[in-house]
Amino acid sequence: MPLGRTRNARTLRRNAGRGFTLIETALATVIIGVGVVAIVEAHQAFMKSNQWSTHAATATFLGGEIREMTLNLPRHDPVTGLRIDGGDIEGWGPEDGEVLVEDFDDLDDFDGLTFAFDGTPGFFDDDDLPGPIDAFGLVIPEIFSDGTVMLDEDGDPVPMQGWRQTVRVVKVHPTDPTLELDPDAVEAPAGGSAGIAVDEYPLKVEVIVSYEGPFVTAPTEITRVTWIVPN
Repeated sequence: MPLGRTRNARTLRRNAGRGFTLIETALATVIIGVGVVAIVEAHQAFMKSNQWSTHAATATFLGGEIREMTLNLPRHDPVTGLRIDGGDIEGWGPEDGEVLVEDFDDLDDFDGLTFAFDGTPGFFDDDDLPGPIDAFGLVIPEIFSDGTVMLDEDGDPVPMQGWRQTVRVVKVHPTDPTLELDPDAVEAPAGGSAGIAVDEYPLKVEVIVSYEGPFVTAPTEITRVTWIVPN
């Protein structure tokens, strides 16, 4: 066998038995590690995005339920109305005897109310108003992933946990709905204008839906559902 072929055969045998060097192993480890980290971060980002999408859909649903429930209500109480008596506004907010959601018969009754399960103060003496509620004023139960309803020790449905619906009702200017006004706002007649009575203003209704998850000390606002009710 020629000398050149003998040397090439020996070199090939030595190379075939040689493993990775320390530098090659370190580089391979770094490359694989970067790839794994990228996959983990992408998975976490996907999970967060998916969770936020789910929360956003739930919040939009809860805001829409309040809108549906109040859609056909008058702006102010059909019996007492909204008026100024002795310089004070009368008729804004729940009237005497209106303490439950089924008692609220006009939009301004809902101003400042919060419907929640997790101890959110309500409108009356810091008592909680049960919630969140649906378009019929019924408390929405917590439902497991298999479709069954969560029950408490007495066998009663447990309301959706962590969610709250806070309602704002505010008067706005007829020509500028972005301009919020106090409940006692009036516009006196001037020149050719007949003025605007205290009960003739449009109302802006805003439902702020927030969520407070486990081990979280403060709720996070998820969405706001806003609409204008003309006079």
